[in-house]
Amino acid sequence: MEELEISKKAIKGDDDAFLEVMQLYKESLLRAALAFLKDEHAAIEALQEVTYRAYKKIHTVKEPAYLKTWLTRIMINYCQDQVKRSNRVISDNQVYDISVYQDQSLIELKEALELLSNEDQQLIYLKYFQNTKIKEIAAMEKIPEGTVKSRLHKVLKTLRLYFKEKGESEHV
Repeated sequence: MEELEISKKAIKGDDDAFLEVMQLYKESLLRAALAFLKDEHAAIEALQEVTYRAYKKIHTVKEPAYLKTWLTRIMINYCQDQVKRSNRVISDNQVYDISVYQDQSLIELKEALELLSNEDQQLIYLKYFQNTKIKEIAAMEKIPEGTVKSRLHKVLKTLRLYFKEKGESEHV
């Protein structure tokens, strides 16, 4: 059965179709969770929580073609909440475990992304880590495509400036 047809049935309350949808997007959702949480167990837990939340709210989806984007949005929001909670715990205890990031460039990228607002982080993640089309992001955010493009341009400019300044300060 076609993806769109399965999505329509799931939105209308068909439990089997919902399970099929979750199976279709499971890998993508797990990758999203891993990108944020950096822990396989936490990512699996996130998938379970997102499955539950999606099941409860799937009837609110208006456009079946954007069901995957909707699920990804739920995952990102959940993961950002988890990261905020763990950052509070980490900063309270002053424990910093950077051993997860073996490559210096990953550390620098993570630092740069943390300077961005949650909305901008989400935009970068959707566009460059999930390869979400600008049109889909616009539909998900309920804003014009031009606004998505200008926000992307602004965020990328900010990141370029950050890396340029960082590079210059290291060579002083």
